[in-house]
Parts: sequence; C-alpha cells; structure tokens
Amino acid sequence: MNNQDQALIFELTKPGRTGYSLPDMEVPEAALEDLLPESYIRKTEPGLPEVSELDIMRHYTALSKRNHGVDSGFYPLGSCTMKYNPKINENVARLAGLAHIHPLQEEETVQGAMELLFDLQEHLKEITGMEEVTLQPAAGAHGEWTGLMMIRAFHEANGDTERTKVIVPDSAHGTNPASATVAGFETVTVKSDETGLVDLEDLKRVVGRDTAALMLTNPNTLGLFEENILEMAAIVHEAGGKLYYDGANLNAVLSKARPGDMGFDVVHLNLHKTFTGPHGGGGPGSGPVGVKKDLIKYLPKPVLVKEGDRYTFDYNRPDAIGRVKPFYGNFGINVRAYTYIRTMGPDGLKAVTEYAVLNANYMMRRLAPYYDLPFDRHCKHEFVLSGKRQKKLGVRTLDIAKRLLDFGYHPPTIYFPLNVEECIMIEPTETESKETLDAFIDAMIQIAKEAEDNPEIVQEAPHTTVIKRLDEALAARKPVLRYEKKEPVTN
Repeated sequence: MNNQDQALIFELTKPGRTGYSLPDMEVPEAALEDLLPESYIRKTEPGLPEVSELDIMRHYTALSKRNHGVDSGFYPLGSCTMKYNPKINENVARLAGLAHIHPLQEEETVQGAMELLFDLQEHLKEITGMEEVTLQPAAGAHGEWTGLMMIRAFHEANGDTERTKVIVPDSAHGTNPASATVAGFETVTVKSDETGLVDLEDLKRVVGRDTAALMLTNPNTLGLFEENILEMAAIVHEAGGKLYYDGANLNAVLSKARPGDMGFDVVHLNLHKTFTGPHGGGGPGSGPVGVKKDLIKYLPKPVLVKEGDRYTFDYNRPDAIGRVKPFYGNFGINVRAYTYIRTMGPDGLKAVTEYAVLNANYMMRRLAPYYDLPFDRHCKHEFVLSGKRQKKLGVRTLDIAKRLLDFGYHPPTIYFPLNVEECIMIEPTETESKETLDAFIDAMIQIAKEAEDNPEIVQEAPHTTVIKRLDEALAARKPVLRYEKKEPVTN
C-alpha cells in the first residue's frame, strides 16, 4: 500500500486488538437481560473494527489531512461566509462553567449561562433592528421555517387564511422556497431586472390579497444591495404581507445597515457564518430569529426573559408556535458567537463589513478581464462571474472548479444563483489577506488561459488530488453511505 492509498477502518481489523485499556470492575457485572428489555438486546455482534489505539490515530489523522477546512486553506464559497473561526471562541466555549453544564439543571444553577444567552439576544436585537429574538432554531433553514410559521400564525390569528403565498426572488437561496413549502405555503417567483435587483413592476404584479410574505436577503445572492428595499417594503406592507430577511448575507452590512430599518418584520441569522461559529461537514449551526413587535407573542416557547436580577424561561406563551428545538438552541455555537461579538465590539463589526466588501470588489475587478461579469457594478461581500466565455471553448464552470483543486483551493459556489449562466459565486470574507486573494486570483487567471491554450488540462482536472474526477450525478443518485463487507470470491 502506498501513501496515497488509505484502507477503511474495517479493513485494518485484526481479531483481538483493542484501542482501549480499562481497569477491572470493582462491582459485580450485571446480566444484560436484567438491565434492558428483551427487545432492546442485540442478538448478534455489531461487527465493529478491532484495531489498536495507534492504528486508530494514524488512520484518522491521515484522513484529516485529505480534508479541506478554513484552517487549512482558502474557502471562497459564495453565500456561505466561510470565515476564519477565532480560537478565543473555542477557549471560552470550553470553560468548565459553560462546557460542563447540563440542560436539565435547575435554572438557579445556570444563571451565568442564561445571562450570556440573554445578553446575546440583546446584542442581536441591536445588530438587526428587531424587538425580540429567540435562540432556539438550530440553523439557517430551521430559522426560515420558524419565522414563516410565526408569519402564518399572525395571519391566521387575524383571520387572513387566504394568505397562502410567499414571494421569492428568482435569485433566492434554494432553502427559501423549500422552507416556505414545508411551512405550508405556496411560492411565487418574482423576477430580477437587468441590473440584478428585484423587478419592482413584477413585484407589484405578484403581490395581492393572498400574499403572506416576501422572502429575500439584502444584499441579494448576486452580492448586490437592493437599493429599492424601502419601496419594496411599502408594496408588501400595503398589501398586508410581511417581509422576511434571510440573514445569510448579513456579513455585508454589519453595523452599516439593519434589516429592521429596511422594513423587515422577521430575520434569521446564521451565527455559524457571520459570527464565526465553525460549520461545514454537518454543523452544528445556530439560526436565531428576530421579530418586530406584532410577532413577539408567536415566538417559540420557552422565551428567555429577565425578571429583576434573575433569568428564567417563560413557558406561559399561549400564542406561541410551540417549541422548535429541544432545550434552548445549540448552546456551544451561541457561546462562540457571543465571544466574537464582545471581542469585536461595534467598531470591529463595522470593520468586518468594510474589509469584506473591499476584498470582494478587489477580486471582482481583477478577474473581470478574464471571465464574464454579468452585473458590472459595485458589489458587496460577494460577487458573481460567468464562465460563458470558457464554455465556448469547451470548458465548463464545473471544470474550472475541479481545476482549482489542483492549486489547493476549495472551489467557490458554482451554478448558483440559477439566473446566471455558468455561474461562479465568490465570497472572500474579511479574514483573508491580500496575499491569499492574489494567489487565488492568479490561479483563476491561469485556468482562464489554460481554457484558451490547452483546454484538456482543465477538462480532465483534478490531476493532483488523492481521488481524481468524481461522478457527481452518480454520487447524488446512488450514494454509498455505509460499509458492506465483501466476501472473498472463491472458484
């Protein structure tokens, strides 16, 4: 086996090897059938691998070196805000008084943790311009659904049962229409105009008595600020609908503009994005939701409140949509976000936006001569290129993404938003240095030149990775998600 090969942990097994050493029990071992009902007792061995501790460590350390994360390299996923996660956040989250508490403890024993959560809510209210916040939702799409359920409860309480439709821009995140559908709404698409912004005339056309809400983010998924947001808010509000803010792009406006001041009634935040909680690989996330006054009574319960100098959970919420997550959110991510906000302060959060926007515009202008720029205007935290020029040469955006792997970069978001052909969406964030940005730009320029001079290099990429070109369609349609032992073939 060479260094590029990596056996599965099940293939390393040797009968009798163990990865642990425990002292003899000091109490008699109870029979399993005395502890569990018969139906819960496994009838066969689980077939776990038998390996030494050293083999385990070498196996997973080798696998970790093949992974890509923000600590190991540039991660320019558009709309995902893959910024560096400051290690002070990890230190605070691991403090014994925070890491070792249990959600079933009495409130009196965790007042410090509850004060931290309450203080975080207050900060998020100020940052977003909302009047109350819940930390329960577990991530972004969960926050979307939670906000939409509150909007639904609001309309139903007012007898507006005909408000069954949610308006979603054609450049929206895919989770927006999905969340609306799960919340029981129908979705209606509103088009973008030639400048990449919501078409006001089309918005006026689709708004009506059946409108429950308009979902969008500002800046939008093209990285462009919706300059007519106040007029859009007026159009929706005059029709009796609510405005929902997808917080995925909040990194572009921190301490510069607040969703509440733009006219939004509900906002969800991605603490695992904007506020540096680690994410990717399945989470965990945190998707707090903020609301304006007329939606407060519909917040999921319990609601964390302060009574005098004591913090408590208020369960007496008869109009609440109910509980949306066990306990009170993903506590560890909330601690990390709180640490980030406190260490940055107002001036630091403002600088986040300024550098994120500066980095994005710098990259966009340097790459514009080599790729098509669908919207040639000032962008915010991210920007969109098009690979139409390269496609005419036989090189698709997917090929460009694959080729970037050879340079050691995680590819940017591709083929999203859907209203840009051969889309490449890049978000550098504020945490990357100019040297890193320049190196990535140089790689993108080299790929553009390769597409002209020697397209096969790009079409057949990647060349240097452990696993070569994968079949995404096959992986999506017929994924292999569990290990199955293959019996040896005998003649």
